[in-house]
Amino acid sequence: MAGLNLLPWREEARKKSQQYFIMMVAAAVAVGAIGVFATYSYYNGEIDYQNKRNVYIKAETKRLEKTIREIKKLDATKKALMERITVIESLQLERPGIVHLFDEMVNALPKGLFLTQLEQSSGKVKIEGKAESNTRVSSYMKRLDSSPWLKSSDLNKISIDNTKDKNRLRRFKLNVTQIIKMAADDKKEGASYGN
Repeated sequence: MAGLNLLPWREEARKKSQQYFIMMVAAAVAVGAIGVFATYSYYNGEIDYQNKRNVYIKAETKRLEKTIREIKKLDATKKALMERITVIESLQLERPGIVHLFDEMVNALPKGLFLTQLEQSSGKVKIEGKAESNTRVSSYMKRLDSSPWLKSSDLNKISIDNTKDKNRLRRFKLNVTQIIKMAADDKKEGASYGN
């Protein structure tokens, strides 16, 4: 066995081993590169997806802000309309009041008394007039108090005219509170008068 030469065989095994090592290193580098590329691609895809979501959220936020502004405008318009409706309803309630006021002023007026001035302001009525006697003023006040449309007559002043005429008239000033009734109450009352 002394004549056997193993050197070429070892040399060849070493070369094969080196080639196998180089292939394994190349394969490891390739697998590592593929892994890095796959990771890079995955995270780039996630970043792109998140950017698209951010753009969508910004667009939706702008759309919602525009909708909120429109809702605020509509709320302001609604509030203004509700205020107008309230004013119109109060005017509707007060509308028959002036008719009843004049009607009651005439119906309650006794003979020997006449009115010179009548002023209405927010439910208060100021009356000025002249009467032949204090009794007629008192009678007028009682009639006004018994009216369903007027209450709380309050005499402010009564004085005698400084004239030499034998029919010396008494000047008077009084206040009366006007009762504003609902339109439904007015219709009920009108129906009861008709019966």
